[in-house]
Amino acid sequence: MYKARYKKYTLEAKRSLGTSRGSIDSRDIYYIILQNDSGNETGIGECSTLKGLSIDHVNGYEEKIKEVCDAINEYVQNPLQRLFEWPSICFGLETALKDLQNGGKRILFPSAFTESKEGIYINGLIWMGSYDYMEGQLNAKIKEGFGCIKIKIGGIDFDEELRLLSLIRKKYSEKDVELRLDANGAFEKFDDEKVLQKLEQLSQYNIHSIEQPIMAGSWERMAEICEHSPIPIALDEELIGRFSFETKKELAAKIQPQYLILKPSLLGGFAGTKEWVDIAEENEISCWMTSALESNIGLNAIAQWAASLPSEGGNKLPQGLGTGQLYTNNVSSPLVVEQSRLWYKNGAWDISPILK
Repeated sequence: MYKARYKKYTLEAKRSLGTSRGSIDSRDIYYIILQNDSGNETGIGECSTLKGLSIDHVNGYEEKIKEVCDAINEYVQNPLQRLFEWPSICFGLETALKDLQNGGKRILFPSAFTESKEGIYINGLIWMGSYDYMEGQLNAKIKEGFGCIKIKIGGIDFDEELRLLSLIRKKYSEKDVELRLDANGAFEKFDDEKVLQKLEQLSQYNIHSIEQPIMAGSWERMAEICEHSPIPIALDEELIGRFSFETKKELAAKIQPQYLILKPSLLGGFAGTKEWVDIAEENEISCWMTSALESNIGLNAIAQWAASLPSEGGNKLPQGLGTGQLYTNNVSSPLVVEQSRLWYKNGAWDISPILK
C-alpha cells in the first residue's frame, strides 16, 4: 500500500526563456511525493505542463493531482491507462513509483550513466531573441564544446536567421557543428510551395533536421512536406494528444517523417513514450529524447530512461537534455553538463525544498 501527497513549486528562470509561445520567466510545477507503509523511503516525481503545448494544461490540473494522491493505490495500477489524458501527471506518477521501488535514491534506471561511467551526448540550445542575443548564445555554446546546436527559428526576420546560419557555416563545417532547427510551426502561414522554398534556402547551410515547419494537425500537408523537403523533418508537437497506439501507428505511417522528438511529460510518461519508440523502430524513423523545461527531478528521470534504451531506441543521437541550468532555484542534483555531455556525477541530491 502507498500513501502520497503533492507539493506545488515555482521555478524562477535565470533569464527570460524566449519560445515561439512567448517568454517564460517562471513556471509552476508539482511534485508527487510517494511513500510505502513504512514511510522510510520517498519516491519523487514531477508533474509540469507548458501553456499552448501540453494537452493537459487545463483548469482543474491541481485538483487532478490531488485526486491521484488521494486515491494513489488505484492510480499506481497502470498509470498510462488511467491517466492517458493527463500525460504529465502520468509521467510524474511513474517517476515517483520507479524511484520508490528503487529505494528512493533518485536512481530510476541503473546504467553506466548513473554510475558516472558514461555521459549522454546533448545538443546546445539557442533561445529565441534578437540577432545579437542569438549570436552570443551560439558563440558561448561552441566555446563550451557543443558539436550539435539546436536553434529555434521563427522569432526574428527570416533573412536575419539565414545570416546567422551563414555566419556559423563560414566558421564551422557540418563535421564541426551539426545544426538542428526548430520552427515550431513558423511556416504555417505560407503555402506548400513557399514552405519548400524556405526549406531549400535553409538547406544551403547543411542542416541536420528541422522540427515542425508547419503546425500540427495537417497530416496530408505534413506528409507532402516530408516527402519533398531537402531537409529531414522531425515531428514534435504533432505527437501530442495522440492517445491510442493505433492512432500513433497511423500518424507515423501516413506522414513518414525522418525523426521523432520525444518529450515523456507530454506523451504519457515512459509507457506512452515507449510506444512511440517502438513505432519509430518499426517504421525506420530515428528519434531522440528531450526535456520540456522540467526541474532536475524530471530531467533526471528522462535522462536515465534515455540512457537505458538501446541505440536504435533513441539513445544514439544527441539528446535535448541540457536544460538543468535554467533556474535559480532548481533542485540540487548530481546532473552536470561538461563538454557537450550530460553526466550523473557523484554529487548529492537536496530534496529538502520539496519535502518542506
